[in-house]
Parts: sequence; C-alpha cells; structure tokens
Amino acid sequence: MRKVLALLLLRANQVVDVDTLAEELWDDRPPQNGTGTIRTHVYHLRRALAQDPATRELAEMLTTERTGYLLRLQPEQLDATLFTEYVEQGRALLRQDRVEDAARRLREALGLWRGRALANTSVGPVLARHVTYLDEVHHHALELRIEADMLLGRHRELVPELRSLIATNPLNEWYHDQLITALHRSGRRGEALAAFHDLRRVLNEELGLEPSQEAQRLQHEILMADSRRGARAVAVPARFRAVS
Repeated sequence: MRKVLALLLLRANQVVDVDTLAEELWDDRPPQNGTGTIRTHVYHLRRALAQDPATRELAEMLTTERTGYLLRLQPEQLDATLFTEYVEQGRALLRQDRVEDAARRLREALGLWRGRALANTSVGPVLARHVTYLDEVHHHALELRIEADMLLGRHRELVPELRSLIATNPLNEWYHDQLITALHRSGRRGEALAAFHDLRRVLNEELGLEPSQEAQRLQHEILMADSRRGARAVAVPARFRAVS
C-alpha cells in the first residue's frame, strides 16, 4: 500500500494507469491476476486513509478512473510540489537579478527538504525515477542558493558549508570551485590554493583526471593576484626614484 500511495502522491492530479502501478509493484514479473491485486491494494489504501481523521480527506480525493486511479490535491498539500515550484521561482528571480529574493525563496525550498525522498519506502523502478528527479532538483536548488549567496558576498559564511558538501561529494568539481572562490574572496589565498591542490589530488586518485579549465583558471587568478601584490610590495616609493 505504501508504494501505491507514494506513486499516487507524486503523480497527484494525473491518472496513474494500471500498467504503471504494475511496473512499480512487480517490475516485469506481474502475478497472473495483477489487475485484481492492484484493485485490492487501492481498496485497502482508501479504507486505511478513511479511518484516520488526519488522512480522511485524501480518501475522498482518491477516485477510480477508466484506466487507473487519480488522487486530486492542491499544490500546497504536497511538499514535493511546493519544493519544485519554489526552486523554479528562485531560478526565475536569479535570472531577473533579484538576488536577495532568489536566495530567500531557495532557502524556503530547501527548508522543505527533510532527507532523501521516500527514505521510508522500498521503491520500485517507477518511484526510483521520481527519487532521482527530486534528488537532481535538490542539488540544483542548492547550487542556485550558493550562487545567490556568492553574488551577495557571503563568502565567509559559505566556506564551512562548502567544506561539508565536498566531504560528502568529493568528486563534485562545482563545489570545489565554489570553495576555492569563496576562500580567495575571503582573503584566504593560501587555503584557496590548498583547496585547488586537494581537488587535483582527488580527481587524479579517483578518476585519473586533471581539474577542469574553470578550476585551473581560478588557480591562475589567485597566483596572478599574489604576483601583483608582491610587485606592489617591492615597488620603490616615488621619493626615492632617480630624478631625470
């Protein structure tokens, strides 16, 4: 029943046909009377929802259609729907250069994320695709929010978060690039160069690859900044220059 409910929720306001339910429940090995078994699952699901005051409304919104089953919901009734809508709004605001508003909306979206989607459900092939999609949207939302915070100059605040993200996603070059940039813009050039070398080491050990051109550009930018700073430090004051 849990799989059936999860699929109906994630495809709210769409008819979920019997074949899709069968694929989720049994993959390519449905029982002989699969349609009857699905009908029984939905019957028990509707009954369980109706018995609980907290979910009674859902039971009334679950209808049988000609080709399958339909669960009608308002967008605000499902976190997954709100989450994807907020992410899209945040992306639109960022494109409009409304950076502060974008960061706020993306934080609201990420605040709805309470761990991996359907973590308490044993997913089949259909739900697995939904989980993958939601994970991708989550990662994109996180990148957009970090981008907005970088534009707002919150470099120092981002450093601990980026280190944590790299610890769990060591092969994500984008996170490494943001950490290098955040450290550099915080005046921590030595740590920024160390972060670049950490990226080079991880990529070489794990994949036999060199950092991307973007990461190498960041390294070059830091080195050039140090070079210019050094040149300024040894410049001869004007009062000591020879007068022609």
